[in-house]
Amino acid sequence: MTRRAARVGHVERWLLRSGICLAVACLAFAAPAAYGESLPEALAKAYQTNPALNAERARQRATDENVPQALSGYRPQIVATLSAGFQAVRNLLPDNTVQSANLKPWTIGVTVSQTLFNGFRTANSVRVAELQVQAGREALRNVGQGVLLDAVTVYTNVLANQSLVEAQRANVAFLQETLGITQKRLNAGDVTPTDAAQAEARLSRGRADLNAAEVNLAVSQATYLQVIGNAPTVLRPAEAVDRLLPRSRDDATGQAFREHPAVMAASFDVDVASTSIRVAESSLMPTITLQGSASRSKQSDPTLGTFGTDQASVTGQLTQPIYDGGMAASQTRQAKEIATQSRQVLDQVRNQARTAAVGAWVANEGAKIAVTASEAEVRAATVALQGVQREAAGGQRTTVDVLNAQQDLILAKARLIGAQRDRVIASYTLLSAIGRLDVKNLGLKTPDYLPEVHYHQVRDAWHGLRTPSGQ
Repeated sequence: MTRRAARVGHVERWLLRSGICLAVACLAFAAPAAYGESLPEALAKAYQTNPALNAERARQRATDENVPQALSGYRPQIVATLSAGFQAVRNLLPDNTVQSANLKPWTIGVTVSQTLFNGFRTANSVRVAELQVQAGREALRNVGQGVLLDAVTVYTNVLANQSLVEAQRANVAFLQETLGITQKRLNAGDVTPTDAAQAEARLSRGRADLNAAEVNLAVSQATYLQVIGNAPTVLRPAEAVDRLLPRSRDDATGQAFREHPAVMAASFDVDVASTSIRVAESSLMPTITLQGSASRSKQSDPTLGTFGTDQASVTGQLTQPIYDGGMAASQTRQAKEIATQSRQVLDQVRNQARTAAVGAWVANEGAKIAVTASEAEVRAATVALQGVQREAAGGQRTTVDVLNAQQDLILAKARLIGAQRDRVIASYTLLSAIGRLDVKNLGLKTPDYLPEVHYHQVRDAWHGLRTPSGQ
């Protein structure tokens, strides 16, 4: 009996040590770290290097070029012409004689055209281009929010999966030791073959769970490389951003309704569509242009009275469309329908933003409750495991009871790790839902991309083929 009690006491001590190892693996998700890459550092890298975000920035720079293109309508158009050729001439004269000559005529000229009035088409086109730039900036901000939220998600996924792998490894080690002890007790006649089979089955399940956790970790690490730009190493704990969140659900929905970049972009799209109506209507109005030209031509025909001509002229022209087959009228009606569509889209986007804010608020509040409940479950499962261990030492519990209690504890710790991950993601999701997930609000140590810099570089450019970046 003394030998049996000693063996059971050894099992109890091992179970206690294994439970402590599992607790350490679980709390690694929230424990402080003195080294490694932090979440703000990962977000800064993603903000600077993410291909999707850089592609959107290039799209916005291309949109900026719509403004100088529209402004070109205010500027003169200058065209130079040069023509030269070789001409063989054979003339039959009245006296039946033939005159032949090889001529080399050439002409050079320049024409300057300036539009004085075109039904306010240029002014409205400039306004449309500027509104498109504003809408594009909001779309860029929205993409930036999505990239930062993706970065938060992949960071916390890797962190959680690393903790789960460590927990499952500790679980497998615990089950291996338990199986070894059970087999020794079986040889000593203290337990039945059923106990050994149950311990062996749990070990096989534990190895399968460990393999699944390692697969999930590998996938999350690959996704991390895709979003952040480098493979994850040692990651520091991630924290929620409660300090930046609204205090009530009404505040969250109000901010989303007013400030979300998708709402702002849709609002600018309405202005673009409304102004495009006036652009279409300008096709029905008169156009006044002023044109000046100068040219010089030379002829080498000896039969002509002159060998060269210099010309210069200034011409004003007024053009009034009378009937164009209904093209301008159709374009105007089309623009009005597009404006109506844009207003409906704005209402839809506002409703979606409001709904997303409510969902994010509820999810964030639920994540807080889930973390608290999971922590309580882990504490209770730990106490339960220790109680079962003591009862097993006194012969009141079997091996399967200990295995079940330990399995309950590992599942509780896995739920706690998932709840801690969801808690961080939910807070950032709520910040994104109200339109404030950006470098400035997060205080990231990285330069903020300012799209207006490129806009001012190209807005008044009259010439030049190279981009401001030198391409």
